[in-house]
Amino acid sequence: MKLLEINGGNKLTGTIRVSGAKNSAVALIPPAILSDEEVTICNVPDITDTEALCEILSFLGAKVKRASETIVIDSKELENKEIPASLAKKLRASYYFMGALLGKYKKVTMSLPGGCSIGARPINLHLKGFEALGAKVTNKDNCYIVEADELIGNNIYLDFASVGATINIMLAAVKAKGKTIIDNAAKEPEIVNVATLLNNMGAKIRGAGTSSIEIEGVSYLGKCFHEVIPDRIEAGTYVILGAAVGENLKVDNIIPEHIESLTSKLEEMGVFLDIGADYIIVSKQDNYKAIHVKTQTYPGFPTDLQQPLTPLLTACKGQSKIEETIYENRFMHIPYLNSMGADIRVKNQTSTVIGPTKLVGCDVVATDLRAGASLVIAGLMADGTTKITNVEHILRGYENIVEKLTNVGAKVEIREI
Repeated sequence: MKLLEINGGNKLTGTIRVSGAKNSAVALIPPAILSDEEVTICNVPDITDTEALCEILSFLGAKVKRASETIVIDSKELENKEIPASLAKKLRASYYFMGALLGKYKKVTMSLPGGCSIGARPINLHLKGFEALGAKVTNKDNCYIVEADELIGNNIYLDFASVGATINIMLAAVKAKGKTIIDNAAKEPEIVNVATLLNNMGAKIRGAGTSSIEIEGVSYLGKCFHEVIPDRIEAGTYVILGAAVGENLKVDNIIPEHIESLTSKLEEMGVFLDIGADYIIVSKQDNYKAIHVKTQTYPGFPTDLQQPLTPLLTACKGQSKIEETIYENRFMHIPYLNSMGADIRVKNQTSTVIGPTKLVGCDVVATDLRAGASLVIAGLMADGTTKITNVEHILRGYENIVEKLTNVGAKVEIREI
């Protein structure tokens, strides 16, 4: 087990370069098996989630070469084997192999995926989409068998604009006969990134990034080279950190348009942001104003940033509110922030942050990935020492976080316990 120790109270200055997007990379690696040739993906973050997906690829018989930020995947000798629970449960995104294997072989057998415990995260919309394409779904002892004699394009309406379901249905439909239309599709940049990968392989997908995606099935997908987009959640996390303890902190290699819902809220608080073509420079200021945030699907405020934002709101004068509309169990970081001196109350799906309050370091637990990021920011804001256990959650989504923070003046280290 690892522990992250933070000595807070330092101003952070310099440049943090944002890595490739976790949520994009984990959705790009499984589709590579749909190709009959080599697929090269660059700007892949070196995090435990991408390692776990490569482990599944190797289990299935794919040849995987990794050099720095580039992964080359050759699936010519792939076998359609059952993905065991020991691999599937390592991360939520393992479910993308359902759509990819179904699209390639018309059959897939795998256990339920893993991931952070942030609330109910059913895959019923994914399965509904597979059934609409002609597949039969059987659940036996929490193991799903999805198979079809033939996949045939169809019109599919999603009851909720789910990112995972949108991508998984795209993967299953890309080699189906005829045309598939996904209505009420999710619009996240990660979906556009996956559609671009598939189109580079020879797919015919239009409308990604809108609420209606059209997929014309093809019989062959070939070689391609593709780049993971910058991580908008990592970018947002570090911009928030800059507003909390930064002094001309530059967050580089980003797409500012992807986090406009965050930057508009920060500016409403009173944060001054120098926004360039691919960077944001931010410094801590005084007299922040309380704000109200409501999480929504893209392009609304991302649920993945409400937890990192919370410690910054302790520096605001008045009552800030965060209304969580996506997941019902995403306030597990609040008791730990309160133990550090915050005054936060949770009722139903809304947290009220009363400020300003001073944070003081103590021992806390990262209950999930973004809760862990919240506690890192709180620890860097706090006086004294903060020790975060379950740091493995944080390492799932933030590449080289200790090195990046140390390079801008933070006093942080990971220790084995």
